Amino acid sequence: MAKMTKSQFMASLGEMFGLSKKDAGEKWDAFVAMALKEVRQGGEFNLPGLGKLVKKARAARQGRNPLTGESISIPAKTVVKFRVAKSAKDSVL
Repeated sequence: MAKMTKSQFMASLGEMFGLSKKDAGEKWDAFVAMALKEVRQGGEFNLPGLGKLVKKARAARQGRNPLTGESISIPAKTVVKFRVAKSAKDSVL
């Protein structure tokens, strides 16, 4: 089975809620912006039944260049992860 494209997702979402594809896309973009704003400010955004977006700080560390074997420094950075809810895992598996 092929993956659903963004266009197919918007069409399906629009159909589900009786909206045009364009309106569904605008509402989805607003939802994504809200989720990212919450993660940026509060560190996490919960999607009940699905999971949550979590902001996490990664410490600086030493790595190795696989081509040359040379040791390199990897700087500290902040990343966003998605943690799948147990109920979602159980329903898929």
